[in-house]
This record gives sequence, C-alpha cells and structure tokens, in this order.
Amino acid sequence: MTIAAILAKEIKTDIRNPYSLAASSLFLISSLFVCYITIKRINAASTWIALFWIILLFTSFNAVAKSFMNESRERMLYFYTIMSPSQFIISKMIYNAFIMIALSMIAVIIYTALFDMDIADPTLFWYGVLFGSCGLAFVLSMLSTIASKAGSNLTLLAILGLPILLPLILVTTTLTKNAIDGIDWAIQWKYAFVLMGLNVVCFALSLILFPYLWRE
Repeated sequence: MTIAAILAKEIKTDIRNPYSLAASSLFLISSLFVCYITIKRINAASTWIALFWIILLFTSFNAVAKSFMNESRERMLYFYTIMSPSQFIISKMIYNAFIMIALSMIAVIIYTALFDMDIADPTLFWYGVLFGSCGLAFVLSMLSTIASKAGSNLTLLAILGLPILLPLILVTTTLTKNAIDGIDWAIQWKYAFVLMGLNVVCFALSLILFPYLWRE
C-alpha cells in the first residue's frame, strides 16, 4: 500500500463520515463570529494576529486530533503488516496539512471580511499562514499518535502540544504581523527561514520517532 492509497482512504473516510471535519469547520466559524459580535473592530495589527492564531491553534487540535484516534487497533495491525511506518506517518501528515491549509484559507477569508485589516505584504502573509498551518499539522499528527496510545486522551494531546508548538507560534505570529506592517524582506527573511526550518525539523522528527510507536 502506497502513500497515495492511504490518502485516498482518508478522503473516502471523511466523505462517508464528514462529521469530524464539519465540527472543526463549525468551531472555526463560530469562534470567528463570536469574536466579531464581541469586539466589532480591531485596530492593532498585533491584536488582529494574536486572535487569529489563537482561533486557528484550537481549531487545529479539533481537526488533527482524530488522525490516529479514529484508527482501531485491528486496523493499525493490518497497516503494520502491509506498509512501512514512514509511508504511514507521511500520508497522515500530508493529509492533515491539506486539512489545515483549507481551514486556514477559510479562516483568513472570513476573518478579513469581519475585521478589516490592510496587509502590506500579502505574499509574505500567506507564506506565514501556509507554513504555520503545515507546522501545526506535522506536530499534532505525531502527538496524536502518542495520545492514541494513552487511550485517546485529548487532555494529554493539549498538554504535550502547547509547549512544543510555542516556538512555531512565536515565529509565525511575528512573521505574519511583520507582513501586515510591511517590514522589508531584508529583515523578514530570517523569520521565513526559521519557519521553514521548523517545518522540516518537525517532519523529520516524526519520521524518526514514529517507528518506535509503530511497533507498540
């Protein structure tokens, strides 16, 4: 079984049982709407970015937590016999990254419509949103494996996830805020490089660590 086959299986599963993705989308839209009716207007770019990433962070926990928790022990044993651990975790991370990118795009569209904010450098802003979303997906995909081994404990996922995600969130919020302020690329390139590096490190560590959990 290849990575493409696992991706196809994930898509078919979500098509047949769309409640999980619908719940994540509803949580995202509801959070944005509650913020709008409470705050009405955001003038400071720092507040705008902070609120956006807080909403997206908790949405990612809802969207990616199901990654391994919906897999039964029998199904995992079947996967264990027909494919390598690297193929399995790569397919999971790719699929979760697509989900997070889609949710992020929805969030940006709705958020900018509700809270108008002039973005001086849209290219850099979208770079931060896309790689920040992928980083969230990569980290939470791996942590979802650990949580599933502990009886699908969502509390454990949150406890493990927030400290590990802190560097990613700090870099991403700084990069996207600077994109709104229009700070020159001569200053921004280091944040862009670090953000991409964090994505690569998270991806590589998942490939290294997952085989040990795969054998459990």
